Amino acid sequence: MLYHSTLNHQLTTTLEQAVIKGLAPDSGLYMPERLPRLPGAFMRNMGAMTLQELAYAISAFALMDDVPVDVLHDIVYDAFDFDIPLVKTSGGNYVLELFHGPTMAFKDVGTRFMARLLNYYRSRHPEWHTINVLVPTSGDTGSAVANSFWGMSGINVYALYPRGAVSKIQKAQFATLGGNVTAIEVNGSFDDCKSLVEKAFLDDELNDRLQLTSAMSINYARLVPQMIYYFWSYAQLVKDGTDVSNLVFAVPCSNLGNLTSGLMAQQMGLPVKRFISVENQNNIFYNYVKTGVFTPKPTQYSIAPALDAGCPNNFGRIIELLGTHDNVCRHIHAYSYDDNQIIDTIQQTYRDEKYVIDPHTAVAYRAMHEDLQPGETGVTLATAHPAKLKNLMERIIDAPLAMPYQLSRFVNAEMHVHKMSNGFTAFKRLLLDRS
Repeated sequence: MLYHSTLNHQLTTTLEQAVIKGLAPDSGLYMPERLPRLPGAFMRNMGAMTLQELAYAISAFALMDDVPVDVLHDIVYDAFDFDIPLVKTSGGNYVLELFHGPTMAFKDVGTRFMARLLNYYRSRHPEWHTINVLVPTSGDTGSAVANSFWGMSGINVYALYPRGAVSKIQKAQFATLGGNVTAIEVNGSFDDCKSLVEKAFLDDELNDRLQLTSAMSINYARLVPQMIYYFWSYAQLVKDGTDVSNLVFAVPCSNLGNLTSGLMAQQMGLPVKRFISVENQNNIFYNYVKTGVFTPKPTQYSIAPALDAGCPNNFGRIIELLGTHDNVCRHIHAYSYDDNQIIDTIQQTYRDEKYVIDPHTAVAYRAMHEDLQPGETGVTLATAHPAKLKNLMERIIDAPLAMPYQLSRFVNAEMHVHKMSNGFTAFKRLLLDRS
């Protein structure tokens, strides 16, 4: 199957090149020429499948034999080698806990899937001495990508993060690894980190001398495994006898990758009534839904750092999937909350339901309460373990918070950080010197 740029459908390539390059030459994002629709019999029998069986079957449908079946099987079974529980809280809401992977964030699945797929492609091209993975991060992406690629021969990871905007635990998860992972502290914002990476992809000298790719959600390999979240929720609800005739998902949003995956699942046949997109004060997509105008803005820092994005990368994919602003509004209800509202939601949920949610999950949890109608079944995507922001969370709920081993093992390790300005010349020199 061919993959085209969202900016020019005549600009096409293979899945291999889409994954390796990440971004199209015209700066568009790659999308498949079509998304195959799952057979009705498959949909009816999903409840009998394990998570890994379901993930493999849907990935095989979506990628249409572009990856050998034995290779894809191993990639999927490794990427989904942990639980994704669907929890019904005392408040009557369903929460899909996506944070039980190695770095305790929903991005673990997508980055592990991409890492192993990229490593397979590298093994087919001995002329590629090194692949350089560039990833700007406000916390969770950097740790998930770094741990997914850590120790892989022939692949280097450069995680760029804004000074003072990443929690100590999040930073430790990628800055203590060493080896093929380089942590770069940029004297600037998350937007500056993204800009450095985008400039690198457009620099002729870098691309002539280095093999560059991105592990952000601009890379199509990140989106395919994230579709499984939505199918898995549906399958568990059906298995438990829950009414899924009016199914609603609430999704915390920044770069819109997870929401895009949900829309792709819907186009493949998942019966979703609507999605709820939820942002913090960086509410670029919210403003688009309300006004029909997409206007990126400088990032504002918040207590939900993974949502701090002033220019959502996957907006073009959503427009390609849904077409018009009117159709976007039919499929998506948009909400936005500030820090005070996020704190109120965390405190109320902890007080009333004895359930601890992190700031990113809190925006979606609150929107679900406000948006869900009688007769509808709602699933909130919980995207990170609250202990990833341990100090903040303990102040908010006024109670100690246990730290799981996946996080505690990094706390006392030595960090190795390369500090630099937000100038592209310094970043380019760093990449060339380490090539």
